[in-house]
Amino acid sequence: MARPVPAGTARADDITAKARIRNAALELFARDGVEGTSLRAVAAAAGVTVGLIVHHYGTKEALREAVELAIVERFADAIASVPLDSRPAGRIAAARDEAVADMLAASPAIVDYLRRALLDGGGEQGDLVSRLSQLSAQQVHDLRAAGVASTNHTVGEQVLTIMVRQFGRLFLQPLVDRISHEFPEDIDPSRTPPRLTVELALDASRADDRD
Repeated sequence: MARPVPAGTARADDITAKARIRNAALELFARDGVEGTSLRAVAAAAGVTVGLIVHHYGTKEALREAVELAIVERFADAIASVPLDSRPAGRIAAARDEAVADMLAASPAIVDYLRRALLDGGGEQGDLVSRLSQLSAQQVHDLRAAGVASTNHTVGEQVLTIMVRQFGRLFLQPLVDRISHEFPEDIDPSRTPPRLTVELALDASRADDRD
């Protein structure tokens, strides 16, 4: 039996039947994979009929695309929550990384979906990775236009750096946590648990360029 959609999955102003279907699909796709999730299971989780899913989305593939577009929108909202004039230029990129990290921490289904999509995906043009790459590229262009981002690297290199920073922690922090649990006697419980920081050095001579 499909689980009900947890509170907090949907945005507070997004509670229509269409949004409930999409959010239920996100939860189930994240847990069981797209192939392992039926429209009947999504309907049960969202409290609607299969016919209503077909009415709004047509096919499961279209529903998957809607889920991924919603994920990209959540990333875009997190990035936009740190305006270019909100802090010193040298802190904008780090603050946006933190905003994305906070969004992901509050959205475990998105984290699980991303892990599945990025590790199991076929890498097709226009997929979730492609859309997030384009979002990062737009961010780079905006930062450059505002005189905030360096131009010592290409846009592609800067996008790679942003995405490795954001997703490196997403994938590897669980490994850090797991290994830490193997040595509880060696880790002071009064200290903050180990937290992974990921950096990408595209060129050793320019490794200090954050963007």
